[in-house]
Amino acid sequence: MVSIENLEKEIKEGKLKSIYLLYGEELYLLENNLKRIKKEFGKCIKGINYILIDEQNVAEIISDIETPSFGYEKKLIIARNTGLFKKEAKKKTGELAKLKEKLGQYIQDNISIINDSVVLVFAEEEAEPKQELYDIIDKNGIICKFDYQKPAQIEQRLKDICNAYKVKIDSQTTRYFIESCGTNMQDLINEIRKLIEYAGENGTIKKEDIDILSIKKLESVIFDLTDDLGKKDISKALQVLQNLIYAKEPLAKILITLYNHFKKLYITKLALNNNKDLVSSLNLKPNQSFLTNKYKIQSKFFEEMELKSILQDLCDLDFNFKCGLIDLQVGIEAILCRYCSNIENKGN
Repeated sequence: MVSIENLEKEIKEGKLKSIYLLYGEELYLLENNLKRIKKEFGKCIKGINYILIDEQNVAEIISDIETPSFGYEKKLIIARNTGLFKKEAKKKTGELAKLKEKLGQYIQDNISIINDSVVLVFAEEEAEPKQELYDIIDKNGIICKFDYQKPAQIEQRLKDICNAYKVKIDSQTTRYFIESCGTNMQDLINEIRKLIEYAGENGTIKKEDIDILSIKKLESVIFDLTDDLGKKDISKALQVLQNLIYAKEPLAKILITLYNHFKKLYITKLALNNNKDLVSSLNLKPNQSFLTNKYKIQSKFFEEMELKSILQDLCDLDFNFKCGLIDLQVGIEAILCRYCSNIENKGN
């Protein structure tokens, strides 16, 4: 198995292999590398030297490999979500299981022919390593798993893009950008391109540019709202809520996001009090690990019982709204005001 970085390097250098298995959750990078393979391969004539396969016609894969590319040196075959690499049932039965076995044997027996005439790329959402076909491809080709990128990897990719356009961005601003816009690579690429255009060649992307131009994720805005609550600044908290409503965020979605956020703060409080690992307690993905510090800081604003009470208030609001007893916006505003009022009363 090779890393994403090594795969990208080999493709950039024009070193195309004959068999690839690309799979995993980070679909943007997977698709990007698939495009690079196709571009490096060269001219593609569908049905002649370019064949697309999916679960509907996967049974024809061996026949497609064997069919000459008629006037072209090699043929590019891209097989998407064929199901060939999914975890097998205990009893290996059915046509797909037979095809797996047949294809694996075919690859082993004819690898020299495949190397001379075909570039075969499997692009799958999931792949189970503990199976024979996976092992055969690992021995005869390239396997790359596209896991979600870690914060440091995302940061480096964004800096590389900025450097390519001769635009500067420092590490602190890059991290703020990721915190604001999320960790979805496609969204980040779209947003950073906008900021690059705004900064211009030899320009610098600044924090205020991100605040003005970037579309912040709802989860990031809820962090801002919670910061305001923690600082007992109800006017700012309500202004953040108003901005979300003005941006046409559905109130039901705001309610759910608020509940999930305060639930994570509650879990953070419990985990810290009981010396539990925060990443596993919050069930964070590798590309979300940077959030632990933010949850730690915000959890200090609240007592454990306060967080429990806010969660109960949000559940009660959901019930009362569904029963037609209260307007959702009024209910959310009331909970925010009630929390700040309780803080002030405790202070008195």
